[in-house]
Amino acid sequence: MQQYRPSGFSMLPLVVKNLLIINGIFFLATMALESSLHIDLVKYLGLHYPLSTDFGVWQLVSYMFMHGGFTHILFNMFALWMFGNTLENVWGPKRFLNYYLVTGIGAGVIQLLIAYLRIQSIESGLHPEQIAIVIQEGADVLSRGMNYESIGMRELNLIINTPTVGASGAVFGILLAFGMMFPNSLIYVYFAIPVKAKYFVMIYGAIELYMGFANNPGDNVAHFAHLGGMIFGFLLIMYWKKKGTFSRPF
Repeated sequence: MQQYRPSGFSMLPLVVKNLLIINGIFFLATMALESSLHIDLVKYLGLHYPLSTDFGVWQLVSYMFMHGGFTHILFNMFALWMFGNTLENVWGPKRFLNYYLVTGIGAGVIQLLIAYLRIQSIESGLHPEQIAIVIQEGADVLSRGMNYESIGMRELNLIINTPTVGASGAVFGILLAFGMMFPNSLIYVYFAIPVKAKYFVMIYGAIELYMGFANNPGDNVAHFAHLGGMIFGFLLIMYWKKKGTFSRPF
């Protein structure tokens, strides 16, 4: 039976190492600029819905390098290190980087698609004037720590103007690839409970699907973005398999 345990930092391949460094730099820059100059990098680099006045097309890439807190970046970077290390060593840096970017961007696309569906449902219960107010003023309202009294306007504002951040979509894509390439490898949950990679991926995917449809008001995790990373990862791997290049570097 295959077993997988991460190697030391000195054995990190090029892309994984640089992704860790870049994410760390963005995280420190976010805190430094906010505390010293009151500049909110998330406003410019986090992924906003296209109707938001803060939206920029570059955010489909830049959001992957932003994180909402120390725990958020810690878990994402740990997973990138743990699973990305092996994948890059097998695939090579070019294929691994392409996969990382495709799954991260794909996760953002799915997040925007789900937001669109939710917005359509909410807008059906609002007047056009209310919708226009949210689109024009909503970002500024949230920046002042406020929101609208109307439930519909409040929910619409949160969807349009709350940015998505984090490398989780790409990390879930990496997890899927690891499970497909090394299905019988053991992953030690909480460093103690051995679970085969294929089951770990299926369980995690099922949890994300359930949590996404549960849509708990107090849950600010982009569960469908996580699933989007896995979906785009699966499609890309199937494409590579069809070409007969799945396990080989470019």
